[in-house]
Amino acid sequence: MAVPKKCISMSKKHIRRNIWKKKGYLTAVKAFSLAKSVSTGHSKSFLCDKQIIKSWDNRN
Repeated sequence: MAVPKKCISMSKKHIRRNIWKKKGYLTAVKAFSLAKSVSTGHSKSFLCDKQIIKSWDNRN
């Protein structure tokens, strides 16, 4: 026999959605920061071939 699902309160739903959005926002901030440091050449934690960066700069 089918059993109905328990209802989730709106506040709990909003909390979960906000956590999900915050994770995406923080990931985007980290990616932007890494891209910025790679483009300026100040990156210490990311290894990138200089030839690739030069070809990318020439293309734009």
